[in-house]
Amino acid sequence: MKIKIKYYSFFLVGLMSLSYGKEPLSIGFWNVENLFDLDNDPKKNDDEFSIGGRKNVNQEIYDLKIKHCAEVIFDLDVDVLGLCEVENLRVLEELNRAYQGRDYDIIHYDSPDNRGIDNALLYDKNKFSIISSKPIKNQLKTGNTRDILHVLGSYGGRELHIFVNHWPSNYGGKEKAIPKRTATAELIIKEIKKIKKNDNFAEIILLGDFNEDPNEKNIKLLEDIDLFSLMKPMIGKPKVGTYVYRGKDLFYDQIIVNDKLQDTHNLSIVNESIYILDLPKYRQQEGNYKHFPFRFWAGNRLLGGYSDHLAVRVEIISN
Repeated sequence: MKIKIKYYSFFLVGLMSLSYGKEPLSIGFWNVENLFDLDNDPKKNDDEFSIGGRKNVNQEIYDLKIKHCAEVIFDLDVDVLGLCEVENLRVLEELNRAYQGRDYDIIHYDSPDNRGIDNALLYDKNKFSIISSKPIKNQLKTGNTRDILHVLGSYGGRELHIFVNHWPSNYGGKEKAIPKRTATAELIIKEIKKIKKNDNFAEIILLGDFNEDPNEKNIKLLEDIDLFSLMKPMIGKPKVGTYVYRGKDLFYDQIIVNDKLQDTHNLSIVNESIYILDLPKYRQQEGNYKHFPFRFWAGNRLLGGYSDHLAVRVEIISN
């Protein structure tokens, strides 16, 4: 089945979903951009976000960050949500309390990442039940980075594998970063081959900030095992993307699915349900950075926005 991709409003997504006669499972991802608590953890590089650090943070600033993160999650409104750049379980619990839409359960493991940031999964247990979860250690030769979170759950009586990713960034130079992402892609491929060896009909979805566009080298490696980025057909559309670098729209935040989610058996992607949460309030509306995602910090200057990344969303249905 060919997946139709469309970029449109959240309201239309909801109307379209109702037409199926079954309640779909909505799945999203968002890079929250540096959700740290105010405590200085000597084991983490979190000094700048701690009391007394160079950003001069305080409780009011922290509360605003939590409030704005909860606002994005409310607007995204998904049953299952992958997050990255969260410091610990504490900030996730405080975020969950601030969010008024649902009472999510949380899956989180502490990563050995040098910056102290982790991946997590929030889920509505009334829509999605957990079978197992584990962190996949990504031990690069160049140092520690965040784990990949693997969650096996059930929706509509069908099993679904979810991987939450935050691949190494281009910080320090793109040429140095590409081999790190190659190693990360190979790690994911190894894990998925294990799954498919035991269950050739396994249905798999990857969520994450991959720090690459869908047409770049390491995302293409995933295509060799029949994984397809739902963002790829959007490339080239004017003023569309989840991240902006030097004025260029990029699709670093992606939802990637395997071939079994692209057919009409068991679970499948709801046509035209891929969506970027791109409301005006989430982009800067003026100045030199007009159109860029409205981030919370610009260096040590408080902008009071949301994140340097936009959130993404898709729906699947049990056939």
